[in-house]
Amino acid sequence: MPTALRALLLAVVFTVVPVVVGVLMTGGSSAPAKPPAYSGTALRDFDSSSVTIARGAFCDRLPSAAVSAALGTGAKVARGYDSGQRASVGAGSSDVMHEYGCTYAAGPAQAHAWVFAPPVSESQAHTMIGSLDKGCQRPKSAAAFGSPTMATVCGTTARTATYRGLFGDAWLSCSLTLPKGKVDETALVDRAGRWCVAVAQAASS
Repeated sequence: MPTALRALLLAVVFTVVPVVVGVLMTGGSSAPAKPPAYSGTALRDFDSSSVTIARGAFCDRLPSAAVSAALGTGAKVARGYDSGQRASVGAGSSDVMHEYGCTYAAGPAQAHAWVFAPPVSESQAHTMIGSLDKGCQRPKSAAAFGSPTMATVCGTTARTATYRGLFGDAWLSCSLTLPKGKVDETALVDRAGRWCVAVAQAASS
């Protein structure tokens, strides 16, 4: 056999053998890729004008991944209430609720969502967003959440980003509280917006 031909055949053999061995060792396919972590949908990418919200219970439809993404970890405490139930309103007091809502907490981090049980008119909604609580401001980076709508960031030691908006005759609110310094305001507003998208999708009729 000519020397040149023999060299060519040896080159082919040494190329094919490692490929075949590699295929046999891996079963002919690569290991499945790890799925990306849940991050939700940014509020700026969510068309809230096309969503119809039901004025009823919705918290059992919120995915645990959305809660964990908002808090930065799994919820350690979860509380829910329906309209007509008595629930805590802070400072050791309670009141009869006229809304459906739920709160998830992991240490100082809290994610809250609620929808009013009674219908809300557009004029009532404009009245509710007409003034700011003391220590609050309206972030410039906030996207629309219903119409009319308002977003606020409040607090000092802990920062709370809240979105409120009217969807038809349903007044829907959601908020995210994180310790100050955990994330900057832009990141807090974005994470709260993603949480609110999950809330709107769970509460949609």
